[in-house]
Amino acid sequence: MKSILITGANKSIGFETARNLLQKGHYVYLGSRDLRLGQEAVKKLNAEGLTNVEVIQLDVTNDKSVKQARAEIGKRTQVLDVLINNAGISGVKFDNTGNSIAQTRNAMEAGIDIFKEVYETNVYGVVRVTQTFLDLLKNSSEPRIVNVSSSVGSLALQSDPNWPAYHYGKYAVYGSSKSAMNMYTIHLAYELKETAFKINAVDPGYTKTDFTNQQGTGTADEAAARVVKYALIDNNGPTGKFFSEESNPVTGEIPW
Repeated sequence: MKSILITGANKSIGFETARNLLQKGHYVYLGSRDLRLGQEAVKKLNAEGLTNVEVIQLDVTNDKSVKQARAEIGKRTQVLDVLINNAGISGVKFDNTGNSIAQTRNAMEAGIDIFKEVYETNVYGVVRVTQTFLDLLKNSSEPRIVNVSSSVGSLALQSDPNWPAYHYGKYAVYGSSKSAMNMYTIHLAYELKETAFKINAVDPGYTKTDFTNQQGTGTADEAAARVVKYALIDNNGPTGKFFSEESNPVTGEIPW
């Protein structure tokens, strides 16, 4: 049984990832910024007979919250086997009809405040959580870190006119935040390359969730399966790679 922390796990892909891992017999710390929503998520899982789970209040943008989460988990275990940095925001807000309130993704118009807001969660939040829990991960014989990314963070693909999504829009704020997170993934994997760590960036695919305003082509459980695959890779598995099985069904790996 592996001990696993998932950030932003009270709904959507994070919740389905927790469910998948619980069904495989692992123990999950379900990170949730809103404790009440996290408790409701745990109740849903418990109702399915999945009991090796507990909610941890965790706001990735808040130093105190992350440190308190580390202290709480540290009371229960000295070993964390897997960290899944799933929490993320797009910077795009929708009204009740599903229309974008503001084109915050536009590189020429998106304000610095929007960039700061998205980076605080998608980049600094990943760094903050990873560094805080690194000591527990180092106590594992098979430590794994999965940074949930997106193909829109691939510089190679997003600059290729032949890429199918090239003309869909560039998502300047969100895309650049994922590119920055990807670079952090590369450096972290390099620094730990002589250890048992396996650290990868994984794109769960264009998924029908609140995050995409239910506009995706895949389901949350399909997306979760992709994340889980790289969370549970064995010692012969890859590290320092970028995977998008939706984009590359053959090998899964895509260029940075």
